[in-house]
Amino acid sequence: MTSATKTKLVNAFAAADPKAALQSTKIPRRELLADDVQLEILYCGVCHSDLHQARNEWGFSVYPIVPGHEIVGKVTAVGSAVKAFKVGDMAAVGTLLDSCGTCQDCQDDLEVYCDQNVGTYNAPDKHLGGTTYGGYSESIVVRDKYVLHMPEGLDPAGAAPLLCAGITTYSPLKHWGAGPGKKVGIVGLGGLGHMGVKFAKALGAHVVLFTTSPSKVEDAKKLGAHEVVLSKNADEMAKHKTSFDLIIDCVSAEHDLNAYLDLLKRDGTLTMVGAPEKPLPINVFNLLPKRRNFAGSATGGIKETQEMLDFCAKHNILAEVEMIEMSQVNEAFERLLKQDVKYRFVIDMQSLKTANTSK
Repeated sequence: MTSATKTKLVNAFAAADPKAALQSTKIPRRELLADDVQLEILYCGVCHSDLHQARNEWGFSVYPIVPGHEIVGKVTAVGSAVKAFKVGDMAAVGTLLDSCGTCQDCQDDLEVYCDQNVGTYNAPDKHLGGTTYGGYSESIVVRDKYVLHMPEGLDPAGAAPLLCAGITTYSPLKHWGAGPGKKVGIVGLGGLGHMGVKFAKALGAHVVLFTTSPSKVEDAKKLGAHEVVLSKNADEMAKHKTSFDLIIDCVSAEHDLNAYLDLLKRDGTLTMVGAPEKPLPINVFNLLPKRRNFAGSATGGIKETQEMLDFCAKHNILAEVEMIEMSQVNEAFERLLKQDVKYRFVIDMQSLKTANTSK
């Protein structure tokens, strides 16, 4: 923390170590700099990466950790140099708080790929020292360039998961040209997958959902899938051999990637957006003969995330959410492990006040 940096304490929920339940705490937020925007957080989505990081499953968590990067709120203050936002505006914050601003990735409006990007939580905080704290809190202060405008008419609770689950699937679908005449597969019907289905359909592609759960077949069709394949059924999988232009894999658990590579056309692409805890094996002979591509994709830059929000407003696309109170977040983590949610938890952050006073 620099000597000139002033702070105030706000209420939040944090994990103290990998085995600890999230519980009430106080965290510092900096007072506004000239280009800062302060948000009162109204809704925050619960992303699977919140669970991974709270429990240090990726091996780089720093404690205490305050998760949350699917943030929708109301502007309560702006710095002296801010022109694009005013008090009272509805706004949003996704997975990024900052980046270097000068590298090629930043110049290309792809700040998420900047080597010096700053995550919304569990990233080095150059202002206060320690790490950044996320959206499981009553407020947040963010540079104006990294704050997004919420389009009018877009339900704020249903929009919160768009800030990660939404852009994480929208970005690769756009990058690899999902649209009319393209056959697109979505693997897994969870928080990411259900958004992938909605976006691929809205972009005009022929959409096939892959799932291991027969109970999700009808839901997938209601969400926009033209076909649903039970991935454990070898005959159903074989019917789609060498037919996909693009497959977006949204699964964060261990599974067989080679079964999906085999379904790609020549020059087709399998893109990972799910983040399994352990490495998954790839058979090179599923890549070489058809010049297939195996790729990854992060969330998206600020410009593209705003484009995605505007696209959602135009096409009336929202996440399917289950609202919870802050005091239910630990239960929500356990249910998330069991895939017991349709399809994204969103925390009503007004409940943080009650959760704190009850401790």
